Formats: sequence, C-alpha cells, structure tokens
Amino acid sequence: MAPKLHNISELHDINEQIMPLKVLADRERRAIYGLTGMVYTPHIDDYMQASIKKAEILACLKVQGLLPLSEVEVITIALDFQHKRARNNAIVEYDGNAYQRKFSPLKLSKSGKVVRTWAKYWFLQLPSGRADPEWEAQVREIWPTYFLIRTIDI
Repeated sequence: MAPKLHNISELHDINEQIMPLKVLADRERRAIYGLTGMVYTPHIDDYMQASIKKAEILACLKVQGLLPLSEVEVITIALDFQHKRARNNAIVEYDGNAYQRKFSPLKLSKSGKVVRTWAKYWFLQLPSGRADPEWEAQVREIWPTYFLIRTIDI
C-alpha cells in the first residue's frame, strides 16, 4: 500500500493544533525546570507528537513539490556534503556565515549508557558567537525527532 500523501489543509490543521499545545508545553517546561529524575510531562509529550506529525506533513509536501525546501534545509545539505567529517562544535564558514556542527543523542542502548545513534545538525552562529535563535527554531521544527532521546527504534 502506498503511503498517504498529505495536503496543505492538513498543514493548516496541525498548525491550529500546535499553538495551544506549545503554550501548555512551555508552561510545563518552566514548572519542571531544575527537577531531576523521571518527571511526568504530558503537555510536552503531546506537543512533541504534534510537532513530529507536522514535520511529516511538511516533508511530504516538499517531496510532492507543493512547498520549496527552506533555506535551513538547503544550507544543511550543502554543509553536510562539504563537511562530512565535521566534529561536534566544529565551526565552518559557508557563504560568509559561520555554522556550528552539533550532535545530540538520538537513540540510546537499553541500559541508557551508550549512544547508538547521533542526530547531526548545523546552527547558524551570530557575530556574538551564540546560535541564531530563529535558525535553531527552524531546525527544531524541521527535525523535531532530533531532540527526543529514545532507547529503542521507532
């Protein structure tokens, strides 16, 4: 069976669902800031699931040619091609801007002590040396699964 193709109205619908979820997730993040151990986070979990669904819809629309690739995706593809072996926190220059390579744990072993798979992405660096928050937000929107840690494959 062929995968279901998404349409623009589904993107609008998911955007409507995400707005209130983000407000609740941000409030929950502030409430649990500094806590350690297993913390119940239903609002953050709901927001992440909606974000993953939105990313799937966006990717499908881009494959169909209904939406163009974003600047973040185009530059990421170019940087990945030119700097295949860049290490974590390596800074490279591309088209007059500095970009920092970042790695995050994507999949852990069952014990949780060994990283099995790493997520690799680039952040645009501001002249101050900090990551551009707008660029970072786009990376998190395009690839939300990069910021979830799993112990098993999904």
